[in-house]
Amino acid sequence: MAGKRRIGILTGGGDCPGLNPVIRAVVKRGVTQLGWEIIGIRDSFNGLLSAPYDVMELDRDSVRGILTKGGTILGTTNKGDPFKFPMMQADGSRVEVDRSHVLLEAMRILEIEGLVVVGGDGTMEIAHHFQELGVKVIGVPKTIDNDILATDLTFGFHTACEIATEAIDRLHSTAESHDRVMVVELMGRDCGWIALHAGIAGGADVILLPEIPYDIQLVCDKVRRRQAAGRFFSIVVVAEGAREAGRDQMTVEDGGPGGKKPRLGGAGAYVAQRIQEVTEIETRVTVLGHLQRGGTPSGFDRILATRFGIGAVDLIMQGKWGHLAALKGTEIVGVPLSEVVGKLKYVDPNGQTVQAARGLGIEFGG
Repeated sequence: MAGKRRIGILTGGGDCPGLNPVIRAVVKRGVTQLGWEIIGIRDSFNGLLSAPYDVMELDRDSVRGILTKGGTILGTTNKGDPFKFPMMQADGSRVEVDRSHVLLEAMRILEIEGLVVVGGDGTMEIAHHFQELGVKVIGVPKTIDNDILATDLTFGFHTACEIATEAIDRLHSTAESHDRVMVVELMGRDCGWIALHAGIAGGADVILLPEIPYDIQLVCDKVRRRQAAGRFFSIVVVAEGAREAGRDQMTVEDGGPGGKKPRLGGAGAYVAQRIQEVTEIETRVTVLGHLQRGGTPSGFDRILATRFGIGAVDLIMQGKWGHLAALKGTEIVGVPLSEVVGKLKYVDPNGQTVQAARGLGIEFGG
């Protein structure tokens, strides 16, 4: 059909519960109601970086049954920045090359008018760079960490908190049975939203966040006070980015070239080791890791992700390219991508949620 709009959609960064409901909403609104063509791009921007292009036309059949599925039918990666794309050299070394022009040419060849880019802060930064080159983009915020400043909530966060809370619930019984300290390490590199919310919901005794450097002696004092009160077990929730005052974050891998962030690891194990050394109480650690990112999205996240998908289509219809579909209060609104990139939403150490936790007697170590 002449003049039919053709819109691309991709998912970037880590996987997250709710990605498929976003795709489904964009397709059902765009194809079924508006008569557009929706082109799914595989593996984030990578699907447009080499011919033959790895794309698929999405219709109602393509998205049937995906509302409840975790992950993304389009695939994703956090290693495909077109502006710093890793290329293997003849000598086996890798260099980063700007291949953004390849994507621009692919969009021209495929006659894609604009892109719906679903991702976190890194993916939004890439989308913003393309916007500056004249590409029409709409952002949809995705991260279990809930750390995108422009939106009150990101889909995936609720599901991650539910999974983490259930894990803490399960550890309560074994901790109490054996009079142990149970340390639970949760995701959260720079922002401790999952640890804070799951810790409160799971009845944790200690919560350690990246935003509040901790003193291990205060943590151990809390454990000892519980013992003195006849509570012979304790639950300690640790965000992976939590750090002891005066020390760096715990890492297992350097970031390498190109300014990549080092891979975090060991925060929970370190806290468990120190607690056992200082208190001489048997301590165990559980690292939840990618369990928080996988599986079926919660009902809340399915609804929020669906609203974001519909919101993205609405922004296109309004001509508001270069905006992020964001939740403000109870409404989905457009926020310029320029106000999003390079900014994270940190837990406020003096905020009401932290103060509520302190009011329950939860120790933050600082």
